[in-house]
Amino acid sequence: MEMMKNKEKELFRVVHKVPSGDGPYVRAKHAQLVEKDPERAIVWFWKAINGGDRVDSALKDMAVVMKQVDRTEEAIEAINSFRCLCSSLAQESLDNVLLDHYKKCGKVDEQIALLKQKLRQIYQGQVFNGKPTKTARSHGKKIQVSIRQETARVLGNLGWTYTQKGNFMAAEVVYKKAQMIDADSNKACNLAHCLIKQARYDEARNILENVWRGNYAGSEDAKTRNRVEELLFELDSRQPPPFLQNLPGLKLDDDFMNGPEQLINEWAPSRSRRLPIFEEISTFKYQLTC
Repeated sequence: MEMMKNKEKELFRVVHKVPSGDGPYVRAKHAQLVEKDPERAIVWFWKAINGGDRVDSALKDMAVVMKQVDRTEEAIEAINSFRCLCSSLAQESLDNVLLDHYKKCGKVDEQIALLKQKLRQIYQGQVFNGKPTKTARSHGKKIQVSIRQETARVLGNLGWTYTQKGNFMAAEVVYKKAQMIDADSNKACNLAHCLIKQARYDEARNILENVWRGNYAGSEDAKTRNRVEELLFELDSRQPPPFLQNLPGLKLDDDFMNGPEQLINEWAPSRSRRLPIFEEISTFKYQLTC
């Protein structure tokens, strides 16, 4: 009987992804995942942090739950205040949580500062714990991420934050650097967006056409192709069609300007005053010839 109960508990734990044990952290996870009570979970996460029980996971998980209940600002303060209690192995994941919370709060300057810090850490060899790759999750699957890919990803995020500030020149520089390291269609589209905002339409069109032709990784993705279409539509709405770009200056000759008035005079020769519309046309004519 006792063995059956233990098996049921173990199955329950596996199904609900609750860690084993009976400490504050386990109780916090039970409240979060089984009871679906985020506020109760936060209380137990605090107890785990204060009691030194799996602090790395407790701080990160608590911040995630706080965001879910619109306590994002409090979560940011908690991470910045208590991350010193966490191991060096947890710092990178805490940075990622912090970035996500900064986005939620619209703290663009803080995102830029943190992303620049991550780039310095990459340059100094402080990421991935000295290893050339790390294991990450993408769409529920484990993948291997290289230093090169991580650098391009951080640069891409930095470029995006600059676009949020409207600094398209800085974003352009960062995106180009990211593309040199590890090019893909998403960063290409973002770069084209920056060029459109700077009225550099030919450069933007060239990049978008390359994406459409499948010259970048991810070009065949449906979302990417939709984005290319949207950017091309924006570009066309800003840039005159090719057959109008080199059109000589508009000139309205006297025959055209005087023709309507002469025609009206033939129809109604007895009228002594010109219609108001022709006064406006005449004024417009003189403005064009100035």
